[in-house]
Amino acid sequence: MDPELKSKIEETVLEILKSSDMESTTEYKVRKSASEKMGIDLSVPDRKKLVRNVVQAYLEQQQQGKEDEQQEVEEEEESEGEDEKKGGKEYDDDGDLIICRLSDKRRVTLTEFKGKSLVSIREYYRKDGKELPGSKGISLTAEQWSNFSKNVPAIEKAIKKMEAKC
Repeated sequence: MDPELKSKIEETVLEILKSSDMESTTEYKVRKSASEKMGIDLSVPDRKKLVRNVVQAYLEQQQQGKEDEQQEVEEEEESEGEDEKKGGKEYDDDGDLIICRLSDKRRVTLTEFKGKSLVSIREYYRKDGKELPGSKGISLTAEQWSNFSKNVPAIEKAIKKMEAKC
């Protein structure tokens, strides 16, 4: 078989495979479709073998792609724990973003409640291996947080004055 015809058959078969439902497509259907498209008989043994090889190579490539994708997902899941230790974003068991840990038991989180974003400064306790939020703490709306953060310099100034008196 001449290289030009071989290349044209491979190209046509790949084109058909890429647009086919791989759950219901068979090698026979691909070969028949390629024969009709090209206007040549692909059931001749050497052409039939070429189509089979192209189909097999395509399926192996698809399978390898799925395995690579699965491996990437697994590696990403494994690295999530590492990211937390490396300064990446850390989330608690409820999926809330942990902004910072003030101490072993206190932390600042960004959470959502009834469609509103809240900044929570709260104490946590351990139960059954999980860290759970305690009743001691405060949750501020975005507006409240903004008001608070604008007044941090005044708070710091007042603290310095109090410390100076002691």
